[in-house]
Amino acid sequence: MDRERSAHREHPSGQASASTSSEYGGSPECPLSERVFRRRETHAVRCGNVVIGGGSPVSVQTMTKTDTRDVLATLAQVNQCADAGADIVRVAVPDMEAAEALRRIKAGAKCPIVADIHFDHNLAVAAIKAGADKIRINPGNIGGQERLLKVAREAKERGAAIRVGVNAGSLEREILERYGGPIPEALVESAQRSLEFLEEHGIGDLVVSLKSSSVRATVKAYVLMAEKTRWPFHIGITEAGPGTGGVVKSAVGISSLLTLGLGDTLRVSLTGSPLEEVKTARSILQAAEAAVLGPDIISCPTCGRTQVNLIAVAEEVAERLKDIRTHLKVAIMGCPVNGPGEAKEADVGVACGRDGGILFRRGKVLGRVPEGEIVDALVRLAREAAK
Repeated sequence: MDRERSAHREHPSGQASASTSSEYGGSPECPLSERVFRRRETHAVRCGNVVIGGGSPVSVQTMTKTDTRDVLATLAQVNQCADAGADIVRVAVPDMEAAEALRRIKAGAKCPIVADIHFDHNLAVAAIKAGADKIRINPGNIGGQERLLKVAREAKERGAAIRVGVNAGSLEREILERYGGPIPEALVESAQRSLEFLEEHGIGDLVVSLKSSSVRATVKAYVLMAEKTRWPFHIGITEAGPGTGGVVKSAVGISSLLTLGLGDTLRVSLTGSPLEEVKTARSILQAAEAAVLGPDIISCPTCGRTQVNLIAVAEEVAERLKDIRTHLKVAIMGCPVNGPGEAKEADVGVACGRDGGILFRRGKVLGRVPEGEIVDALVRLAREAAK
C-alpha cells in the first residue's frame, strides 16, 4: 500500500515520556484506566514516504523470504506484500551482491525498502548508497561504535533512517555476561548505549526495537525503554514460529504493547509466507482498535441453536467485503439469544433463525430474507453503508 503521510520532525531530546512507567505505561499516580491505550508521544522518523511515530498511523512491515540477489523474485514479493497492505518491506543483505541488487529493487518497489544488515558495516554503507530508505543494524554484531558511526553518517547524508534493532539472541558479549542472560534490562542497556552514542554525534531519524521470543521479556523491555527515549518503537515478537502458535504468540505480545500505547511500526515474524505476516499484522491492529483497515465482522461462534449455515455465510461475507477500507461494523448472528441485539447495534447486520434471517441497518429492521439470499443482501447493504 503506497501511501503518503505527513508529519513534523523533531530533534533528540533525551527526555523521558511522562506517560510511561515500568509497569503499565503511565505514571504511578495515574489510574490504570488512564495508563492504557494512550499513545506514547514520539519523534517522527521518515522512511521513504511513510512516517514512523510522531502520531502517524502504526505502519505494517514484513520481510521478503526470497534471495535478495534474485531481483525479479524479490521485487515481485515486495510488491505482492505492498498490495496486501504492507507499508514497508525489509530485505536481507548478506553480501555485496545483495546490496547492489537493492538499487534495482528500490527502483521498482511500491513501498519503502529496509536493508537488514548483520556483521559487516560495509554492507550497510553499500545498501544506503543503493537507495535503502532505512537500515536495520544490530549493535551486538555490527562491529563496534566506530563502524556504527560510519554507517550512521552515511545514512544521515542520504536521508535514510536507522533502526537500532536489539535481539535477545545477539547481545554484546559484555552486556550478556554482566546480566547473566538476555533479560529485558540487558536489551534496554544495549539499545540505550547505541542511541546515546548516535545522539552525541548528531545522528537522528532513529527507530528502536528490542525483540525476544518471550512475550513477557519483550513487553517488559519496551516498557522500560519507553522511560528512556522518545524515538519511535518497531515492535514484534521475534521468531514467533509457524501456524496458529506463531499467530497467537505475536497477537498476545503485539496487542499487549499496543494496549499500553507502545508501538509505531510492527512486524509479525512467522515461519511462513510474508503475506500471512501482513494479514496477521493488519488483523492485530484492527482487533486492538489501533487502526481501521476495513469492516469489523462480528459473528457468533455458532452452537446447537443455529439453524442456518452461518460459518459459510460469515466467510463469504468477509471475503466479498475485504476490499472495503472504511470503518464498518457488520454483524452476522446465528440465533435469537444475542442476535437481534448485536445486529441492531451494527451498521448493518443479520439475525438468523430458521431458514433465513432478519436484516438490520443502524437499528432499523429492514425485513426477512431466505437463507440463500442472506449473503447477497448483507453485502449489498454493507456496500451502501460504506458509501
